Amino acid sequence: MAEKLFSPADREAIVAAIRSAELRTSGEVQVHIENRCKGDLMDRAAELFETLKIYQTKERNGVLFYLAVQDHKFAILGDAGINQVVEKDFWENTKEKMAGHFKDGQFTQGLIKGITMAGEKLRNHFPYDEDSDQNELPDEISFGK
Repeated sequence: MAEKLFSPADREAIVAAIRSAELRTSGEVQVHIENRCKGDLMDRAAELFETLKIYQTKERNGVLFYLAVQDHKFAILGDAGINQVVEKDFWENTKEKMAGHFKDGQFTQGLIKGITMAGEKLRNHFPYDEDSDQNELPDEISFGK
């Protein structure tokens, strides 16, 4: 079900948003979608953060957007570098903006909104350096069971 939620065009739009956000920052964005959240939402997000190796970015500025489709749950998890510089309520505000889209069934738009917001913050605090920046993590959406 998780993979069927997004059409090929939706997936392309989400990946395009990730690439657009990453063009202006050394930060990295990943999206992981699965049917059900096994256990506590934030524990599962932290587990995926580790599994997907988001913590391995040079400046510790990776961000995970995690959706559990059938459970109607989602989380945003930023690494230590980005969490040190964003406002305390930034991720919660981002989630609220995304949730507004999700409530209307606009999952692609919600994800793009969150990715864009994270990308702007990353750009402000971790600008792109063309001499040393490289794409440290895959841009494609990962799917679980």
